[in-house]
Amino acid sequence: MSGKPSTLWKTFAAPTWIGLLTAIGLFCALLGDGAWDMPVWLGMGIAAALSLRGLLKRR
Repeated sequence: MSGKPSTLWKTFAAPTWIGLLTAIGLFCALLGDGAWDMPVWLGMGIAAALSLRGLLKRR
């Protein structure tokens, strides 16, 4: 086994973190209102912003 990092992890690292962040945001949305709104906005907003950045970068 070589010391090179796996290309599988390189390929799926960013989508995995974005998915986890989105899942945390959705879970916080289920927990309640008020103070829970900030993690929801962060979790969902960052995922949406990254998606828009990728979409606009292609054009």
